[in-house]
Amino acid sequence: MTNFYDTTDIPCFGVAGNFTGHLEQAGEAVDFKNIKTNDQNAPKAIFPTFIPLKKSPVENDTSAVPAFLTTYPFNSEKIIFPKGEIKLQIEPECAIIFNASWQGDTLVSLKPICFGASNDCSIRKQGAKKISEKKNWGACSKGFSDNQIAADGFEKGCILDDYRIASFLIRDNKVYAYGENSAVRDYSYIYQKLTDWMLEKFNNQKYEGPAENIHSYLIAAGRPQQIMVSIGATRYTDWGENNFLQNNDKAVVVVYPESKYTPEQIFEMAETGKFTDSAISALVQTVVL
Repeated sequence: MTNFYDTTDIPCFGVAGNFTGHLEQAGEAVDFKNIKTNDQNAPKAIFPTFIPLKKSPVENDTSAVPAFLTTYPFNSEKIIFPKGEIKLQIEPECAIIFNASWQGDTLVSLKPICFGASNDCSIRKQGAKKISEKKNWGACSKGFSDNQIAADGFEKGCILDDYRIASFLIRDNKVYAYGENSAVRDYSYIYQKLTDWMLEKFNNQKYEGPAENIHSYLIAAGRPQQIMVSIGATRYTDWGENNFLQNNDKAVVVVYPESKYTPEQIFEMAETGKFTDSAISALVQTVVL
């Protein structure tokens, strides 16, 4: 099935550090050195990428939504390179749209509706105060596949257990594996453990270090009935870690069922650009300077 929801009205977030080793490869582990976690394998934070406002922000308030986050950043066909930046990387992820339930101002449950391939594309630079500053630089700075797949639960044995994330960069008609081919079930936190962690962060995460008061953003967005979360980037291959996006590159992220396809078959699909099975969620974006 395709296009369950128009994401232009859904707040979108990402999870930092949900695959061991990714933050180190991205040069971002140091940003989280003062973030305390009860579990060394726990993700570090939830960061915002898009907040559709329902009420006006208050200037100079840490709970106010920064203006840049109100620009819709997703496009399924292209990434527009940020002006003045040099290093830009694909962040291959599985993104999930959840139904959100509230009791007053408290987010009390997240139930998955659908999932798909996501490119949480990121600027690599030192000195950004918040993660979100490297995530949304305007229109066409992120990607979410037009083909979303219905979720049937969020526990061991659900459809997501069968899905893997593959990513490629196509340059001069040559395909390179960009991220490590990884099972969704192998995220550090997944299913109930991830849900419990997300609810705690959405309600209680503080404005400290690279993290933000995302609860206040959700209130500003009108206690949304749906929330989209990209649940973490895979580790990079050696090639992916050391090669950044250039003009005319194609960034490819594929979320596919391992019971139907081998990694080699998915690589061949990336070479041809043909992802015809509706059981595959594919995202192919051209980089534009």
